[in-house]
Amino acid sequence: MKYIQRSVLAELYRGSAHPIDESYAELRLIRAACAGDEEGACALFREEKQFGHAPSVVDTPFRRYEGLQGVRRFIREWLPRFQAERAAVIPVIQTRANGRSVTELQVDFTSAEGIRQVPFFVVADLRGGGLLDEVRLYTHCSFIPGLQAYRAPLFPSTHLEKGEGGLLTGAVREYYEGLHHLPAADVDRIMACMADNCVFGGYEPLEPGREPALTRADVYEKYRRMAQYIPRCVAMRYETLIDDGRTCVIEWVHVVSRAGREERNRIAMSGIAAYERGEDGLLCSIRISDYAGLEGTIDWDQLPLTWEQAQQVNFVEEIR
Repeated sequence: MKYIQRSVLAELYRGSAHPIDESYAELRLIRAACAGDEEGACALFREEKQFGHAPSVVDTPFRRYEGLQGVRRFIREWLPRFQAERAAVIPVIQTRANGRSVTELQVDFTSAEGIRQVPFFVVADLRGGGLLDEVRLYTHCSFIPGLQAYRAPLFPSTHLEKGEGGLLTGAVREYYEGLHHLPAADVDRIMACMADNCVFGGYEPLEPGREPALTRADVYEKYRRMAQYIPRCVAMRYETLIDDGRTCVIEWVHVVSRAGREERNRIAMSGIAAYERGEDGLLCSIRISDYAGLEGTIDWDQLPLTWEQAQQVNFVEEIR
């Protein structure tokens, strides 16, 4: 069986260093989706979230599903969306803290044409009784047939500023202080947060220029390129933090400056990253899923908003 697309997430990170708890509800949801088990999926939710009288949600890169009927539709559309006849789940890393849990996993979708391996962050907002209020899935747009490279911000920002360093701790805080250093990211400061064997990657397609960085020199080169536009053109505003002391998972949205819009065609989107600390407190792994740099590929006729409307979201004249 040939590969239509390959993922290296499981190859890079799966193992005894990352034990898996099969009881995590978000993992059970994806297993139910791959099995076509509508009843099993619905049993993980209630019609409404525990508080606020809002419907339960499964938010994916291709559609938002609300309420129990939405959960059923999510299950029915899962395999067809990936043009697959069957699928198998490979859980890789789990993080739980602050009322949320995250399972990073790979799904191998199989069709007559071959196997499409897709890496996912699956983020769950938890409620009592081991149930779910909301689940958010992230993966690179290229892994989903026909998907446009636009993920509208999932969280309405209450103010348009980059993330506050005081919300983070240890190497993750120092990393972001270096990343958001003005006028350009301080690459040396960022690298000082990392162990010599720190691995970067796992969520991007295996294309030239997007391969995982497995050496310190390769990681340095990635951040040297990022420093050309971060944070002058675009910064990350944290919207959720899930930090168990070893791994910190951050859901974020972009804040885009006029320079970012005019020089790099950037628009605000949602993304996610995981920063894993080793025993020495330094970062041993950085895993990011977003659509950075693909704005020029978007066919806005296929989306419910215009380019001009998207430009106005989280736009500031200058990032401070």
